[in-house]
Amino acid sequence: MADMQTAPVGHSHVFLGESHEKSERRTWAVIWLCGAMMALEIIGGLLFGSIALVADGLHMSTHAGALALAALAYTYSRSHANDSRYTFGTGKLGDLAGFTSAIILATIAILIGYESIARLFAPVPIHFAEAIPIACLGLAVNVASVWLLSGGGHHHGHNHGHGHGHADEANHGHDEEHRIPMPDGTLVLSVFEENHPPVFRLQAEGGAAPAAPAVIIETVRPDGVRQSFVMEDRGSYLQSVQDIPEPHAFTANVHLDGRSHPVIFQEHGHGHEAHGASHRDNNMRAAIIHVMADAAVSVLVIVGLLLARTFGWVWMDPLAGIIGACVIASWSCGLIRDTGAILLDMNPDKRVSEGVRQAVEQDGDRLTDLHVWRLGPGHLGAIVSVATGGRRDAQFYRQKLARFPTLSHLTVEVHRAA
Repeated sequence: MADMQTAPVGHSHVFLGESHEKSERRTWAVIWLCGAMMALEIIGGLLFGSIALVADGLHMSTHAGALALAALAYTYSRSHANDSRYTFGTGKLGDLAGFTSAIILATIAILIGYESIARLFAPVPIHFAEAIPIACLGLAVNVASVWLLSGGGHHHGHNHGHGHGHADEANHGHDEEHRIPMPDGTLVLSVFEENHPPVFRLQAEGGAAPAAPAVIIETVRPDGVRQSFVMEDRGSYLQSVQDIPEPHAFTANVHLDGRSHPVIFQEHGHGHEAHGASHRDNNMRAAIIHVMADAAVSVLVIVGLLLARTFGWVWMDPLAGIIGACVIASWSCGLIRDTGAILLDMNPDKRVSEGVRQAVEQDGDRLTDLHVWRLGPGHLGAIVSVATGGRRDAQFYRQKLARFPTLSHLTVEVHRAA
């Protein structure tokens, strides 16, 4: 017999990153910049008879076209975020656009490499007076584009489109809250550190806290180090006398009434970098890589042209092209690998998977099946199947897993074990 429960009926399936609209506006701004530069170069080249200027303008058009792919992905995913045809929302459209951009980058790398090798064996005359200023102008536009795209990119939060009641948001100073089922009620253990050194707090839901002398908390860290914490009565709750050292990643064994109740705490980072690939916006990443690749090629071209003009090393120009092609190919391969993994629903965060397993099995239950995949930047979906000998329902496990803020869509299936 199975008890299965998903999120409440009618909940949102909007799994876009919190900075989605900001990223969309920045991408369109860079497109306008590139478009203006493209028109200026083509018109100027035609007026002044510079084929090199016209060629760079046409190159800028491909640059703007690749960025348009990212901008359209932002616009489409936002405008269709509530379209019921998309079962898990449009959050992965950015990854699809990033994958496509990576393929385009790889193609550009191959073309640059082919042309550069051809010029090593068959050099062509170089017009230094025009080529160097154009390369410098292109570099300036690329630097401005990177600056525009990166602006405000480090302010990613955890807006999931629907509430989960996360402890980090609702408890004002608590790292995590963990509920410990007891015969006569439920105890809540948390780490409190608002304007205070971090300490344990233990209180009862809807009742009186246990007597302080009867409770001892022992932490066991991953390296095996153990520490005991004595509790003191603070009226409506108990608080540890000793402060908790950083980091707050350990198993806390609550010793009460002759029994030990293990509770797992995980350290939660406060920046975008702490969340790794699950929070990465691959659409913006692809746009920035495209611009940075163009900037890197511009730098190499400028260096190659200056050396060729100064020392007569004509081979430096195609050599710079080959190096640039290798750099672009490396970046595109990394982007293809990461976005392809998301499109194929590979596990994006093994730390979350292991944390879910520990949380489910800490009370003696057995996790029989687990699927975790990415729905969008900062949003994970999970299907959890549990075998239990107790009378626990799906809501019990939803509450246990509520401390994982990236689990935006959770399906829990409970099987009664013999």
